[in-house]
Amino acid sequence: MAGEPVDPDLLHRGSCLCGAVQFTVTGPLPPIMACHCSMCRKHTGHYEAGTDVPRDRVGITGTDAISWYQSSEKVRRGFCRICGSSLFFDPVHADWIGIMMGAFDTPTHAKLSLHIFVADKGDYYEISDGLPQNQQ
Repeated sequence: MAGEPVDPDLLHRGSCLCGAVQFTVTGPLPPIMACHCSMCRKHTGHYEAGTDVPRDRVGITGTDAISWYQSSEKVRRGFCRICGSSLFFDPVHADWIGIMMGAFDTPTHAKLSLHIFVADKGDYYEISDGLPQNQQ
């Protein structure tokens, strides 16, 4: 019903480091994947932990502060052009957008579920949480 408050567990807020880009996600967050591929490691400075959310559940303000880097033919990566925060993984022809978990401001109640591209992971850390690991 219009005007009813949104359950705080179903409204997630996030932002970049400087606050120029802010976003909301309505509804529960899908399970989190950790990607250890070399592109994600270089984009974030470590491995990337993100959730893939249907686009129609995401609201973004401050889009003029987002810079997009076309990292492959199918994917672009969004970051704040002011503070450099890694925010989005955008497969431009998909109906979802990946959002970096570190950018959320509120408790997410989401859990890491899977590691991918572990064959490419950095040699300075181990994955020992017992979750499934896909080599590619």
